[in-house]
Amino acid sequence: MTMVDVPTLLTTIFVLVDDWYQGHGNHFVPVTPGPQPTFSHSEMLTLLLAMDYLPYPGEQQFLGFIRANHLSLFPKLLGQSQFNRRARTLDGLLEQLRRFWVQQMGYHFEHTLVMDTKPVPVVGYKRSKRHSDFSGSATSGYCASRKMKYFGYKLVVISTLSGMPLVYALVPAHTDEREAANAVLCSVRGCDILADKGLIGDDWQAEVTRAPGNRVLTAKRENQHQQIPKAFERLLMHFRERIEGVFNEVQNTGRNLERLLRKKVEGLCTHVAAKMASHTLRILLRKRFGIDVLTFEQSEAQAS
Repeated sequence: MTMVDVPTLLTTIFVLVDDWYQGHGNHFVPVTPGPQPTFSHSEMLTLLLAMDYLPYPGEQQFLGFIRANHLSLFPKLLGQSQFNRRARTLDGLLEQLRRFWVQQMGYHFEHTLVMDTKPVPVVGYKRSKRHSDFSGSATSGYCASRKMKYFGYKLVVISTLSGMPLVYALVPAHTDEREAANAVLCSVRGCDILADKGLIGDDWQAEVTRAPGNRVLTAKRENQHQQIPKAFERLLMHFRERIEGVFNEVQNTGRNLERLLRKKVEGLCTHVAAKMASHTLRILLRKRFGIDVLTFEQSEAQAS
C-alpha cells in the first residue's frame, strides 16, 4: 500500500470531490442570489470527509489543526460556528457524492446483500428531552443485542457481502424492525437480502417480494415448524458478520457515531452522511490508488 502524508491525502480528496462537484454535484445545489461563498462546497466536503481520518474527536480541534498546519491548502477556512452552519446543509450533497462513488466502483450491480440496524443515541437516556431539538423525531428504544435502553435513532444499513454500504436510513429508535427495513428496502430491487431473526414473518416477507421484488432470508426460530438447512444457517451467520464489521468500522474508527455530540437534527444527519461517505472513500482510495487510510483508532492500535 502507498504511504502518503496529510497534505497529499487532503489534496487527493479535494481533487476527487471537486471533479465530481464540477461535473455532477453543482446540479444538486439550488441557485441563490448574491455572491458565491468564498469557501467552496468542495472545500467543505473535503474537510467533512477528512475529519474521520485525523486524530481529533471534535470539530473545533480538527479545524484548529487545519488552521495551524494546513491553512495554505484552505486559505479561506471558516471559523467553527460558520463551518458548523454550512455543514448542517450538506448531508444531501454528501449522500449524492457517496452514491456516485458506489456506482463508480460497480457495487450497485451486486444482488446478494446484508441488512442490519444499530443504535444511535443522541441524548442521555435519563436526561430531560423536552427542550432538545431531537424531541420531535428521536424516541426511546431498546437494543436487545447490547441490552441497552437509549434515546435516539436506529441506523438501518443494506451492505454488499464485501462490506460496502449501498443504502442507509435513520429511523426513530422505537421503530419496529420490519418498518425500519421498509425505509431502505424500497431503494433496491430484485435482491436477496440476508437479515437477522427480527425480520421473521412470512406475510411481511411475501409483501417485500411482491413490491420491490426483494427476497428477505433469515434464520428460523427454534420453535418454528419449518426450518432451513443448518449449512445455510451457518452461511447466513457468516455473511452477517460482514455487516457487523462495517458497523464496527463506521462506529469505532474516527469519531464514534454514539459520541458525535450533535445538538441539532441537521447536524446529526450531516455527520452520519459524512461517516458513511468517508467509509466509502476509504475503500475507493484503497482500490484506485492503493492508499490505505488508517483512522486514528487503527493507528493507535498498530502503535501499541
